[in-house]
Amino acid sequence: MARSFVNLNVNPCKMCMPMGGVMAFKGIENSMTILHGSQGCSTYIRRHMATHYNEPIDIASTSLSEKGTIYGGSENLKKGIKNVVSVYKPEVIGVMTTCLAETIGEDIKRIVAEMYEEQPELKKIKIIPVSTPGYGGTQSEGYYSALRSIVENLAVKTLPNNRVNVIAANLNPGDIREIKRMLEDFSVDYILLPDVSETLDAPFTNEYNHVPKGGCKVSDIRDMGGAAFTIEMGMTVDDSLSPGQYLKDKFGVPLYKCTIPTGLRNTDEFIELLSMLSKKSIPQKYLKERGRLLDAMIDSHKYNGEGRAVVYGDGEQCYAISQLCAENGINPVLIASGAENKSFNHLFNDLSKMLHEEPVILDDTDFETIEKYALELKANIMIGNSDGRRIEEKQGIELIRVGFPIHDRVGGQRKCYTGYTGTMSLIDETANSILSRKERTYREEMYENYYKEDSKQTAEKSINEKTMSHPCYDKSAHDCARMHIPVAPNCNITCNYCSRKYDCPNESRPGVTSEVLSPEEALKKFKAVKKKVPNLTVLGIAGPGDALANYEETRRSIELIKKEDPSITFCLSTNGLMLPFYCQDLIDLGITHVTITINAVDPEIGARLYNRINYLGRTLTGEEGASILLQNQLSGLTYLASKGIVCKVNIVMVKGVNDAHIPEVVKKVKECGAFITNIMQMIPASGSKFENMPLVSQVELNDMRKKCEVDLKQMYHCKQCRADAIGTLSQDRSIEFRCNGCNTDKDTSNKKDDEVLSNVSYRFAIASKSGINIDQHFGHAEEFYIYEFTQGRISFVEKRDIGKYCSGNTECDDKEDKMEVIIDTLKDCNAVLALRAGHGPTEKLGKKGIKILQMYEGINKGIEKAVELMRAC
Repeated sequence: MARSFVNLNVNPCKMCMPMGGVMAFKGIENSMTILHGSQGCSTYIRRHMATHYNEPIDIASTSLSEKGTIYGGSENLKKGIKNVVSVYKPEVIGVMTTCLAETIGEDIKRIVAEMYEEQPELKKIKIIPVSTPGYGGTQSEGYYSALRSIVENLAVKTLPNNRVNVIAANLNPGDIREIKRMLEDFSVDYILLPDVSETLDAPFTNEYNHVPKGGCKVSDIRDMGGAAFTIEMGMTVDDSLSPGQYLKDKFGVPLYKCTIPTGLRNTDEFIELLSMLSKKSIPQKYLKERGRLLDAMIDSHKYNGEGRAVVYGDGEQCYAISQLCAENGINPVLIASGAENKSFNHLFNDLSKMLHEEPVILDDTDFETIEKYALELKANIMIGNSDGRRIEEKQGIELIRVGFPIHDRVGGQRKCYTGYTGTMSLIDETANSILSRKERTYREEMYENYYKEDSKQTAEKSINEKTMSHPCYDKSAHDCARMHIPVAPNCNITCNYCSRKYDCPNESRPGVTSEVLSPEEALKKFKAVKKKVPNLTVLGIAGPGDALANYEETRRSIELIKKEDPSITFCLSTNGLMLPFYCQDLIDLGITHVTITINAVDPEIGARLYNRINYLGRTLTGEEGASILLQNQLSGLTYLASKGIVCKVNIVMVKGVNDAHIPEVVKKVKECGAFITNIMQMIPASGSKFENMPLVSQVELNDMRKKCEVDLKQMYHCKQCRADAIGTLSQDRSIEFRCNGCNTDKDTSNKKDDEVLSNVSYRFAIASKSGINIDQHFGHAEEFYIYEFTQGRISFVEKRDIGKYCSGNTECDDKEDKMEVIIDTLKDCNAVLALRAGHGPTEKLGKKGIKILQMYEGINKGIEKAVELMRAC
C-alpha cells in the first residue's frame, strides 16, 4: 500500500518467527523450548497458543534484562537450559533467538557448544539452536526454519528403510489426525514431522504432564535420511528453509512437494500420490467421500457462487484455500499474506486462469490495507484467522475462522479442513455464511432495489468509500474534484495570521473568495459545476469565514444540495469554537468529514496566535480566550470521532511561535480520534498582525511532518485552497465559474480614462499553472487562459489546449511544427502574458503581431498592466 510514512504496519497480518519455531518443536516427542530474550516474548507466544489450543503451553525464557543486554546473555541461556533439564527432563531442547538476542549479536550455537564442553552429561540431550529473530520474518519462516534445523541436527545416513517422510504444513491437530488417517489407510510406513495430533490437543487425564505425550519420535527423525521418499507440504517455502530439500541434497531422498490437501483437486493429488508411493489402489471409502464432496459442492454452489472472498494467512494456507474457493465458484478477490513471499505471484498465475476476475495478490501486508481492499473489491466473506475479526465487526464482512490463531471461538484446534470430509465442512461453512447474510439483509436489499424511490441512484456510500474519493483525506483520490461554496463570510475568531479580506480573485489561500453566495446561489452554482465537472465527489464549506459562525447558511446550503445530489460527500472546515453546539446537527445533516484548525494545545501559545475570540456575545483575549477555544475544539473532535465522523486537524506552522509545539498538538489530537493532521505553512496575509513574520521553508515543513507521522498519518499534498476552489487539487477551475459579483468582470476603469478605455479592446492569452496568477513559462504551457479587455472590463473567454513547446532536448527537432500550432491557436490574441519566454518564441510571435509580455502578477492586475503597456506602444 502506498504510504507517506515509512515501514509502518497497522495491525500486521502475521506473527513473529519464534512463534512458528515453538509450534514446530511442539510436534517432537518429549521436547521443550526456550527463548533467548526478554520474558515478554515467551508470554506473548504462550498466550496465543493457549487461547487457540486450549492446552497448557510451557515455554521457557532466559529473561534477558538490561545487564544481559549490555554484557551478553550466555550465562542466562546456560542457566535456563539447566533449569529446563531439571524440571522437564526433555530428550530435545529447542533454543530460539528473539529480536533482542539477535540485535546484541548472541551466538547461540557457540553458547550451546560451550555448555556441552562444560557439562558433558548433557550430550544425551539434543539441544538444537535456531535463529528466529522476530524482525527476520513471520511465523511461517520460523516454523520451517525450526523444522529444517531439527532435521539437520537429528537426521543421519542410514540403510534404506522404505519409509515415507511427510513434512506437514503448520496445521491444526484435527488436520494432522486426518492426514495420519489417510497415510494409515494406504498402509504407508510414515515419519510425520511435526506431529501435533496429541501434543497440542491431548485427551483429559487426571495426571498432569509437564511435557504432553505424543509427537514425532527422535529415532524416527534420525531415520529420515534413509527414507524412500519425502512428501513436503510447502509450495511457497524457499529451498533454504525446506527440510525436504535438505534431505534430498544431503541424503538423496526424492522430494515431492504438494499443497495442503484442502479442496477437491489438492486432496485428489495427495491421495493419488499416496496411491503411487504405496503401490495400493485407492480405498473404496475415499471414493465415497469424494462423491459426497462433489454432491456437497453441487448443493452449495448456488450460494458459494455469490461469494467474494478475502483469503489471508500464511502462504501455504492462502494457496490451498484460494484453490478451494475457485473450485466452488467463490471468487477470491483478495489473497493476502503478511510474509514477504517471492513465489506468490508465480503460484497464483494458474489460479487466475480459473477465475473470471483476477484477484489482487498482496504479500508483506497488514489488516489496514486488507480492510481498504476488502471494501474497494466489495468482499462479502473473509477466510482466515481471528485477527480479521475487527474488520468483521467494523464492516460487517462475515469471517470464516481458519488457521492460527483462533482466539474468539472454542475448538479451533479440533477443526479439520483437510481431506474430502474436511473440505466438505469448509464449503458448508462458507455457503451457510453467505446464506445467513442473505437472510439478514435481503429484506432491506429488496426494499432498496425495488420499493424505495430512486434507491439505486440515491443509495449513500459508506464513510470509508467517501474517504477514498476525498482528495484531502486520501492522496490516491487525486483525480476526484471538490467544490468549496463560499456561503460563510462571518468569523468568530481573529487570528494573527489572517486578514478578513475575501474579495481578491488573484490570491490563492484559505479565507479568500471572489464572491459570497447565498444558499440558493450555491445550489445554482453546484448544478452548473456538476454538469462540467463529472468527477466532482466532494462539496465543502471552508469559509471565507467559519462555517459554524454562519450555521444557518451552512445548514440550508447542505440541505439544498443534498436534495439535489445525495451521493455527494459533504465536509466542512471550522475553527472549532462552536463545534460542541453543532456536533450532532452536523451528523444529522449527513456531513461525514470535518476539518478543525487546532494550532496549539497550550493556552499560552494559543494566546500568541489568536488576537481575540467572540464567544456567546463576549469578546475574549489572551489565555482565557485560547483556553475556551481549545476546550471546545478537543471536546468537539472527541465527540465527532466517537460517532464515526472522519476528522482532519489543520495546524498552521508559525515560525518562532508554535513550531516546536506541533508534535504535542499531533499527539493530543490523536488521543481525541483525529484521522490525519495537515501541518501547513503560514501564509502571511497582507494587513494581518503576522504579515512580516518569517515563513517556514518547505524543507522545515516536511521535516515536521515526518517527525509527527510516527504518531499520526500526515497530509503532504495540501494546496491551501481558496474558499471558492473548484476542481482537482492540481487544477483549480474556479475561475471558469465566477459569475455572481465576481471580480473577473471587475470594472477597472479610471474616471479620467473612461472615454479612452471605452474605445480600447484587447484579447490576451495567459500562461498560468493555477488559473489565478501569471506564473508559468511560455515553453512549459500546455494550455492558455483567454481573456478579453473591452470597454474597461476584464472577462474570461475560454481555455485553449496546445502542445507543450519545450519538452526537452530529445523533442527539440519538431519545435518549428509546434510553434506553428501555437501561432495558429493564438492568432486572434494581441499579446501573450507569461512568467518567462525565450527569444525564439518572442521573435516568431512578434512577426505575427502578437507580443509576449513577461511578468509575475495576478491575472487581473497583469491584464491592467498589459493594457497600459499596449496603449503606450
